[in-house]
Amino acid sequence: MTRRFWNGNTHYHPLVLASLSPGTARVLDVGCGDGILAADLVEAGVARVVGIDIDAPVLERARARHEGRGIEWLHGDVVDASLEPESFDAVVSVAALHHMDAARALSRFAQLVRPGGTVVVVGIAANSWSDLPLAAVAVTSKAMLALFYGRWSHSAPRCWPPPLTYGEMKTIGARVLPGVRYRRLWLGRYSLVWRKPAVSASAASACGRRR
Repeated sequence: MTRRFWNGNTHYHPLVLASLSPGTARVLDVGCGDGILAADLVEAGVARVVGIDIDAPVLERARARHEGRGIEWLHGDVVDASLEPESFDAVVSVAALHHMDAARALSRFAQLVRPGGTVVVVGIAANSWSDLPLAAVAVTSKAMLALFYGRWSHSAPRCWPPPLTYGEMKTIGARVLPGVRYRRLWLGRYSLVWRKPAVSASAASACGRRR
């Protein structure tokens, strides 16, 4: 599906899929937009996919586009939606975090994923002066890839410019998700991949005291 709907965001859907642990069965797609990633998750064999978005019209378009795929669509803000903590094997988000308070959203993602589960974010950030050479590479690379794939434009609302720089997102990610792996990606994106500890620090401490 990514090949049919190619742009700088969908290009990194394979990265999201490759970051999921084997046996991942329930995934929350935050800021699902047109639902392309949700559909890719289903095609990859994820048994239950939930897409949540705050924009009702784009959610209805996603529902119509992917009717029959068994995806559950939720309208609302992930921060205060009625979702059970630790109820997902993975929480994923592509090109949506810059629409939110990044620290609050990442904290919520960590709360929703089960111990041993995965948070995967592909995001967009603003360029500082040191980022400009990579930004030039991103523009050229996207133009060349668009000639090969064609470029699909999503119908979700846009937020530009992003409120935080790449450096600021790296810092927030490390603070909210200790041990997160941050990568700067070629097409003007970054990724955050985090595995939630299988046993929380407090539980491990309590276990040690019992011994």
